[in-house]
Amino acid sequence: MTARRKRAVPAAILTGLLALTACGGGSGSGSGDGDGDVSMTFWHNSTTGDGKAYWEDMVAQFEEANPGVTIEVQAIQNEDMDGKLQTALNSGDAPDIFMARGGGKLADVVAAGQAKDLTDLISDDVTSEVGDAAFSPFTIDDKVYGMPVSVLPGGIYYSKDLFAQAGITEAPTTMDDLSDAVTTLKAAGIDPIALGAKDAWPAAHWYYFFALRECAQDTMTESATSKDFSDPCWLKAGEDLEEFAGTEPFNNGFLTTTAQQGAGSSAGLLANHQAAMELMGAWEPGVVSSLTPDEQPLSDLGWFPFPAVDGGEGGDGAMMGGVDGYSCSVNAPDACADFLNFVLSKENQEAYADAFQTLPANKEAQGVVTDPALQEVLAAYNDAPYVQVWLDTLYGANVGNALNAGVVDLLAGQGDPQGIVDAVSSAAAKE
Repeated sequence: MTARRKRAVPAAILTGLLALTACGGGSGSGSGDGDGDVSMTFWHNSTTGDGKAYWEDMVAQFEEANPGVTIEVQAIQNEDMDGKLQTALNSGDAPDIFMARGGGKLADVVAAGQAKDLTDLISDDVTSEVGDAAFSPFTIDDKVYGMPVSVLPGGIYYSKDLFAQAGITEAPTTMDDLSDAVTTLKAAGIDPIALGAKDAWPAAHWYYFFALRECAQDTMTESATSKDFSDPCWLKAGEDLEEFAGTEPFNNGFLTTTAQQGAGSSAGLLANHQAAMELMGAWEPGVVSSLTPDEQPLSDLGWFPFPAVDGGEGGDGAMMGGVDGYSCSVNAPDACADFLNFVLSKENQEAYADAFQTLPANKEAQGVVTDPALQEVLAAYNDAPYVQVWLDTLYGANVGNALNAGVVDLLAGQGDPQGIVDAVSSAAAKE
C-alpha cells in the first residue's frame, strides 16, 4: 500500500474551526461540561492500515483546532458494523458519529427518530463541491441526514496478467463475452471469479447487477416505495444468475469464503492471483492492496462495467453502487456536523482518497485519483445515465437481508429464482 501522505490543514480552515470551540455540549448523546467542552463517540469500519490511520489523523487535527472538543474513536469490522450499530441505536446508546450508507436502511433509522437532521448544518463549500448526486442517498423527505465521504460504484475487477496468461485480449462487454472468458480461464487452470458468499452481500451483488440490466430504472425506484416485486424483470434476473452460476464460474468453496478478511478471502484470491475476477465496489483497490504479499497496489488490476444483457430494460451504461458516509445520532451536538464538514473539505478528501485508494465524494478532490482501475470507474460513473443504490441498502434491512439470503440459497442449490422473489415479497409484506 502506498505510504499515507499527511497534509497540513490550510490556515483558513483552522481559523474557522477554532470558532467551533464555543459549541455547547450536553444537549445530546455527546457530553459537555457546561463550559463549552464537548465529547463525542465515533464509529467507523477501518480496522487496519492507512484507513484506520486516516481517521485517527482527522480526529487529532480536529481536536487540536477545537480545544475542548474530544472524540473517542472505535474501529469496528465492516461485517459487524450493521448489527452492532442497530443494537446501539435501539438501546439509546448510539455513537454520536456513525457510518451510514443511506437508502432504506437510513430511512428506517430516521423513521425511528434516531438520526440528526443535518440540512442546515452543512457548509456551503461542502454543498457545492460534493453536489446533489452524492447527497441523494442521505436525503429523506427533503432533509439531509448524512454526509458522503466516498462514491463507490461497482463493476468487475480483474487481473490483466491472468487474462493475458489465458489468452484473453479484451475485457468482456456482454454476458456471452463473460461466459466465454470463464470457459477460457478454466481451460487455462485459472479460477475465473472470486466470490465471498459467506458474507452473503457479495453473492447478492450478482443478482443486483442482473436486475440492474433487466429492470427499468422506474421499476427499481417504484419498488423501493411499493415493495412490489411482481414485475417479470425480478424473476428474469434470478434466471440469468441461475444460468450463469451453472457454468461454475466461482472459486472452489465460494460458499464458505469471506469477502475481505485475509489472503483466503475473495479479495485475497484476486490480490494473490488465485482468481482472475471479482465483482465489487470501488473500495476494491484499497482492500486488494492490503492483501497482496508486499501490501502494495496490484499493478495489473483492471476494471470493466458489468456486461450488457440481451433484451434488458435497464439503461445503457447504468451503474450500481453505494455512497459511504456518516450520520449523527439524533441527540449528537452540532460539533458532529462540524467534524463531518471538516472531513469533507477538498484537502481532507484528497487525503481520504489516498488512504483508502478510492473515489472521494468531493468532486474537487477527484483529481488526486491516479489508480488506473479507479480512473476507469470514475469515467464510467461520470458518463452513466443513472447510478442505482445497492438493493439491500435501497430496500432497507428486512427486505435487503431476505434478498441476500435468497440469492445465497440459489447459489447453494437450495433455492431457485422464484424463491428469491417470494422471499423478498414475504419480507416486504411484514413491514
